[in-house]
Amino acid sequence: MSTIYYGALRNVMVFGETGRVLSAVVDQRKDRRIGTVGVGRPRDPQVDDAILTAARELLAEQGYQKTTITAIARRAELGTAAIYRRWATKESIIEDAVFGMQDAALPVTTSNLRDDMQAWTRWFLARVAEPATRAAIPGLLSAYHQEDGAYEQLVRRSEDPARLALAERVRVEFPERADAEIVSTADVAFDILVATTIVRGLTSGFADGDAFCTRTADALVLLLTGAGAEARR
Repeated sequence: MSTIYYGALRNVMVFGETGRVLSAVVDQRKDRRIGTVGVGRPRDPQVDDAILTAARELLAEQGYQKTTITAIARRAELGTAAIYRRWATKESIIEDAVFGMQDAALPVTTSNLRDDMQAWTRWFLARVAEPATRAAIPGLLSAYHQEDGAYEQLVRRSEDPARLALAERVRVEFPERADAEIVSTADVAFDILVATTIVRGLTSGFADGDAFCTRTADALVLLLTGAGAEARR
């Protein structure tokens, strides 16, 4: 990966304070038409699924540049008008195709903090390391630089569920801590978790994923447990 690309990742990542993309919630982007319905034409969820599936397949097979609206329509065996009734830009389709994750449930909390941190690390890595996502991120980063507010809207749309869920996991583990301490510590852990999984997923994919998840989980546990001890001194 080039130095320029690392610079882009440093300045506009896709998770955490360095950027966040998880568990889609309300979409407020002006250039997306999801949810609008033509007069007398109820939305067909099968058409939506066909479009998003086609976008993911093209990203994985041909890369970001060749994943055009025309190519998506051809792969989905639809007219481009069907796409434009739902999305107004290629970028908005790709965001939903690789980052929507409406059916991606967050990791389940257990009684073991280390196991949970390992599950969270795997969860993030699995999504970033997918071929479609690895192809999409460089192109979206470039588009965000050219479209004012697009990145910020994506962050507002998708950050809170995962960040709040991780804070709740920390609260369960350390009920004696003050809420402000829990939120602060969880935020740091969240940012580290997503930044490391993004870089790892984009550069190495799933290679040595188990070892990476183990090391990252160990580091997160040290951070979460050590933060409370430091605060009480």
